[in-house]
Amino acid sequence: MKRRPLIAGNWKMHLDSVKARQLAQDLIPAAAARAGNCDVMIAPSPTLLPVVSEEVKDSVIILGAQNVCWATQGAFTGETSPAMLLELGCRMAIIGHSERRHIFAEDDRLINKRLSGALEHGLIPILCLGETLESRQQDQTFKVLEGQLRSALINISIKNPAKLIIAYEPVWAIGTGQTATTEQAQEVHVFLRQLIGDIFDKTIASGIRILYGGSVKPETMAALMSREDIDGVLVGGAALDAESFSKIINYS
Repeated sequence: MKRRPLIAGNWKMHLDSVKARQLAQDLIPAAAARAGNCDVMIAPSPTLLPVVSEEVKDSVIILGAQNVCWATQGAFTGETSPAMLLELGCRMAIIGHSERRHIFAEDDRLINKRLSGALEHGLIPILCLGETLESRQQDQTFKVLEGQLRSALINISIKNPAKLIIAYEPVWAIGTGQTATTEQAQEVHVFLRQLIGDIFDKTIASGIRILYGGSVKPETMAALMSREDIDGVLVGGAALDAESFSKIINYS
């Protein structure tokens, strides 16, 4: 099954409204140029979503959120419901990012709830998985990833592979300047696709997009995207620079 590449930018807790508006404007031409064969998503911080939504509403850029609550409404201080995000024009939501897991102690049970809530309300979740450097050095990469994936997908049913996206983000490569080799990334993506086949079925596994995230740069894109099981990237720092992210979008 042919999978449409996705280039996703996670803006994290950066930019003010003026800079966010300008960055969104600057990315529209690059996204439009690749509209025939590639999806582009940007995920601003929550306070910037209204501003960025206004800028990209008539473009091909997909608006995403950096997190999402499982509940429609209620006493959940600091959270944002799927309905609120949908009202702002969001179509995707990042869930289980390593910074949420390690800085804010979000565990597998909470990530499963967020994933379930997103799917129930029609948001496409980008489920992030990844091992620490210590886990990789101890040859525990596959064990860690299997635990994260199986836990996140407890009681989750997927009929359409387009409704779920997986992002492999080795924790040791995020914001460090280090990047997994294309061989390492492909090996993990193959493992994850096989595991998805075990959890669901081979048809779902062959259709689900699996992204790579971890210090992605324009110069690493061609090699990453040449690999059969790498269906796109989740970009952090380089997504904050219009020139760099446009080059990533326009990889050859």
